Amino acid sequence: MSSSLPPRGRPGRPRGAGRAAGGTLVLVLVVGAAGLGVAALLERLDVGPPSPVRCAAEQDGTRWYLEPDQAETAALLSATTVHRQMPARAATIALATGLQESKLRNIDYGDRDSVGIFQQRPSQGWGTVEQILDPVYATNAFLDALDRVEGYEELEVTVAAQRVQRSGFPDAYAQHEARSRAWASGLTGWSAAAVTCDLRDPDGAGDPAALTARAQRDFAGTVGAVVDESGTVVLDGAGLAGGDAARAGWAVAHWAVAVAEPHHVVAVEHADQRWDRAEGAWVPATEPLPAGQVRVTLAG
Repeated sequence: MSSSLPPRGRPGRPRGAGRAAGGTLVLVLVVGAAGLGVAALLERLDVGPPSPVRCAAEQDGTRWYLEPDQAETAALLSATTVHRQMPARAATIALATGLQESKLRNIDYGDRDSVGIFQQRPSQGWGTVEQILDPVYATNAFLDALDRVEGYEELEVTVAAQRVQRSGFPDAYAQHEARSRAWASGLTGWSAAAVTCDLRDPDGAGDPAALTARAQRDFAGTVGAVVDESGTVVLDGAGLAGGDAARAGWAVAHWAVAVAEPHHVVAVEHADQRWDRAEGAWVPATEPLPAGQVRVTLAG
């Protein structure tokens, strides 16, 4: 393990959690162990949150669900690996770590001084609280540390994540591997028409400038973005993914679907496919788009 990697403590409980009495603690541990078994089973089934509002990544015939705010975080993590030209394995490891540490949410609490998506600790050299609560900073800090793990691409997810996180529960990352691999494959463009969202109708008009700024943030300015006369945002990811325009286009298209809820996106077009918010699915497009180009239609 590289000594330059900032260490961290084990994942903690939410603030205010009290100590259980001896007998109650034993019961909780037994029930918790059983719950872990159920959770592991559910990870392998075509199930998701009880709400009809959810996003999914499909791989090998199985749909792996996230809630929309989790999908937003997954989009940022994966976009960062794409513009940094890291392998999809890096996205899988980052997603599995984020799922375990925070459920892919940018929380401002944790064990001791841990905060953020990856529960990074200011006292262990990860940065200030303000920096760690910046999801872009936290994501790059995690990937910087992962990049220093020699041969991480060939390591098991649990091993690679543990060498960065130094968690008290290193085996816990494994339960998220299949879900993370499916989302990483879609969001890095290796799977076509794989990421979808079932969302309610938009409750307002979309802001093309806000979506453009979000794309520039998540892809670190490596994606071209213009707004045409109709207010449609046209994204160009052809320069991503080492020049593989087809894969880059799907990475950007899936990113746009994953951030559809907060930005009031009603349609995403790429190649010969169109994600339609009303359908919640990819359907054939009227006109194919050039490789790498993505058209995003917002609610008016």
